[in-house]
Amino acid sequence: MTDQTRHQRGWIFRRPLVPAVVLTGSLVVASAAGAAEWRRFLGPQGNSISPDSTQVPETWSDNENVKWKADLPGQGVSSPIVVAGKVFVTSYSGYGTGGEDEKIEDLKRHLSCYDAVTGDLLWSKTIDAVQPEDPYSGMGVPAHGYASHTPTSDGKHVFAFFGKSGVIAFDLEGNEIWRNSVGTGSGQQRWGSASSPIVYQSDAQTLVIVNASDESESLFAFDAATGKEVWNTPAGDLASTWSTPNLVKAADRTDLVITVPGEVWGLNPETGKLRWYSRGTTDNTASASPIVIDDVVVAVGGRSGEAVAVKAGGKGDVNESHVVWDANIPCRFATPIHHDGHLYVFNSGVLSCYDAKTGERVNQKRLAASRGGGGNRGGGGRPGGGFGGPGGDRDRSDDRDRGGDGERDGGRGRGGFGGPGGGPGGGFGGRPGGGGGRGGFGDRRNQEYATPVLADGKIYVVAPGGEVYVVGATPEMELRQTNTLTDDSGFSGSPAVSDGRLYLRSGSALYCIAE
Repeated sequence: MTDQTRHQRGWIFRRPLVPAVVLTGSLVVASAAGAAEWRRFLGPQGNSISPDSTQVPETWSDNENVKWKADLPGQGVSSPIVVAGKVFVTSYSGYGTGGEDEKIEDLKRHLSCYDAVTGDLLWSKTIDAVQPEDPYSGMGVPAHGYASHTPTSDGKHVFAFFGKSGVIAFDLEGNEIWRNSVGTGSGQQRWGSASSPIVYQSDAQTLVIVNASDESESLFAFDAATGKEVWNTPAGDLASTWSTPNLVKAADRTDLVITVPGEVWGLNPETGKLRWYSRGTTDNTASASPIVIDDVVVAVGGRSGEAVAVKAGGKGDVNESHVVWDANIPCRFATPIHHDGHLYVFNSGVLSCYDAKTGERVNQKRLAASRGGGGNRGGGGRPGGGFGGPGGDRDRSDDRDRGGDGERDGGRGRGGFGGPGGGPGGGFGGRPGGGGGRGGFGDRRNQEYATPVLADGKIYVVAPGGEVYVVGATPEMELRQTNTLTDDSGFSGSPAVSDGRLYLRSGSALYCIAE
């Protein structure tokens, strides 16, 4: 086949010429939230873009434009959400906080609710940790702690995911409605849990969807009102997946998309069945969340710098029919943001701009000295288990196409995504491969976990040391302001924006930036 360049809806396809697939793209699934609310990780549509037209301050300091500061009951790196005039944020205490004689048995999680305007504490709930927890040692847990999951909301409830301690639903007044376990396992590295839950809403149902990669290598969906388990999809290749799923509208349907080591998956959010899959990055971990641009999913991640863009709405193996481009976009933890045809990525102290239609780099600018990264990557193999056949068989030609609608059930075969028996693919907790050395872990003030946020035509880039760079959202990336708060607990949470207020979370405090 001759390498050709094709055009579809403004996207440039750099793939071998194959029979055309006609897809009608549409905008990503709109949230039912009001324009001023920030109900989930990375905002209303999971793209870290504020739909709010109210201007956000460009400058602040300890003595300027800090509307309020609230000390949290513990530490953490999760992000705040804003619902119905309230700000919700999680934290942890009792263990892994730097205190003397701390015991893992004393670990607690907290969900706290503050008035969005005044910062007054409205309520706070404390949850005992389910044991045994992953120890505060090694490379992973000390880098992010035990409160890494951002809560989410359907407007009536707030849903908090605490890893082995489960998913807990509260109403907005702090009354517990339900709680469910998603497993108590640990990945081979014991780096802890981090993916955030999301809400899927349709005319028929409202679901809370959870990536329980670390706890049980499964995706779960619960009825938002009752907590009833609606579906549970085990998949071996979820191992080492810390990315948060997203939703994409393609033609007349919605796909649930998630990036995993080596692949991008599109599932039916109402059943958990696999609809399509494509190649992803070859790193043996997946941390950054997929970004959705119209009906195209962009997956980045890891040290390899690999990135792939793939159209949603397909069936089975879509590598030849739906992959838009492959590119080199280094982005280890933070998720890219999209604006006016460009992707903006913050990695190792550098903000880079890429053409969203081709993945080609347009410009880059160093904003900060990199504190994270470094060290040797470490070898390690792919986690055991594939996506289709028994015992980690990577031949996907049969299993993925069963059923007239291109979907398949997620049975409990260890070796793949619903493979029929597990076989020799390696049991949970003992899978081969693994990460190898990953230098730079251990101090959350060194980790660039925070995804930038776009508000009022400006990009707010949060560095782990507390600097927030305000950059023009154009390929020139003009640095407009650099703001710093006196807080040495680290800034790893992604910002939230609501009604002209920017909410920043440090390791131990919550800030409201407003004029």
